[in-house]
Amino acid sequence: MDYKELTESLVARCLRLGADSAEVYLQTGRNLSIRVRNADIETIQEASTAGIGIRVIVDGKTGFSHSNDMNRKSLDDSISRAIAFAKLTTPDESNILPSDAGYTDVQGLYDPQIAQVSMDRKIEMALKVEELAMQDPRITHSSGSSFGEREGEVYIANSSGLSKNYKSSICSVGLGVVAEKGDQRRTGWESSARRFFADLESLEEIAASAARKAWELLDPQMVRTQRAPVIFDSSVASSLLGGVITAVNGERVLQGASFLQSSMDRQFASSLLTITDDGTRPKGLGSSPFDGEGVPTAKRVLIENGVLRGFLYNTQVAARAGVKSTGNASRGGYSSLPGIGTHNIYLEPGNYSQEDIIAATDRGLLLKGVTGYGINPVTGNFSGGATGMWIENGRIAYPVEGLAIAGSAEQILMGIDMMGNDRDLNRSFASPSFRIAEMQIGGA
Repeated sequence: MDYKELTESLVARCLRLGADSAEVYLQTGRNLSIRVRNADIETIQEASTAGIGIRVIVDGKTGFSHSNDMNRKSLDDSISRAIAFAKLTTPDESNILPSDAGYTDVQGLYDPQIAQVSMDRKIEMALKVEELAMQDPRITHSSGSSFGEREGEVYIANSSGLSKNYKSSICSVGLGVVAEKGDQRRTGWESSARRFFADLESLEEIAASAARKAWELLDPQMVRTQRAPVIFDSSVASSLLGGVITAVNGERVLQGASFLQSSMDRQFASSLLTITDDGTRPKGLGSSPFDGEGVPTAKRVLIENGVLRGFLYNTQVAARAGVKSTGNASRGGYSSLPGIGTHNIYLEPGNYSQEDIIAATDRGLLLKGVTGYGINPVTGNFSGGATGMWIENGRIAYPVEGLAIAGSAEQILMGIDMMGNDRDLNRSFASPSFRIAEMQIGGA
């Protein structure tokens, strides 16, 4: 079936049936999941999917419907439902569709080799990574290991003359393990996800990392309540900064639900903090040539040396704000309308290794795990439970758990005084380790 032709013909059919404007979003996919535990294959699941989402605008009112049935009657029924729903909603002059026919050339989104790797090899990888982790004498149990892959194609067309498509793939290996000592039980998890099969981390690295995350927190101690530096490990940086990214969502800004709504072009964080959203990075897990409604993606600096430089918009919210879409329309799939999201978020690295930052910290916390919601995007306040490693005299002294850390956004973000160089650009949220000069740490 020619899906490009299908999406374009469905747009025309929407107009014939009464829509003033229309968008058709078609998604196809194939998914494979292999799950292993204790050297036994628990599940192997493979499935192909396809579906269409239809958005129409009638007299300034939006309606939406979707279908995973590609036959003519089902699609006609979906169009009719979308038009009927539109007539029941409230008109909004910002209900418009994009017309940018541009297409960002993004390299490394699809690897045909993934599908050509034998099933036996993929199963063996899931078995082997578990076996390697269990060779560590400190590991007592496996929580399971896995191999996964998915590939698919997106087609989008609308009545403003837009018609685009792209193909993508991703594969991953991961596992969880348990370390026990007396009554103590600690879990560790690690995974590697890449666009290309050949770029996956080695099974040895994945297994060793999962094992270390489990056993390194055995025999924790408690520390007294105090104010001290907190070093955010690169793996937990998103738990803090995710609230900042949420706060630059243009819809939240319009709703008055962002602590950054009045901070454009103002210094609100340390000059060490620069955050970029890049939808064009080659092989990036969040990269694509266009966003969830067809607007070309771009590389945008959101925060530059602590100064806020931009908010995120899709077409509808941009129209409300009187600006242009930033190419940040996000979709959960063909069954959802566009929201606002990021592509590949990364922080500019600094000049220090994590070891350098630890050595420069007389007493403090190396944060390895956090519970809670990070910085509140409305108030800017931060609080959460904390686990990690306690630092004394510039060295790791012992693991700690059951702590609480808290602070205001101004105190925390202005307090970044050392930025690491250990970011991993293979992650969709890539941050190096960094240090907050002082935070409230709740302990004994």
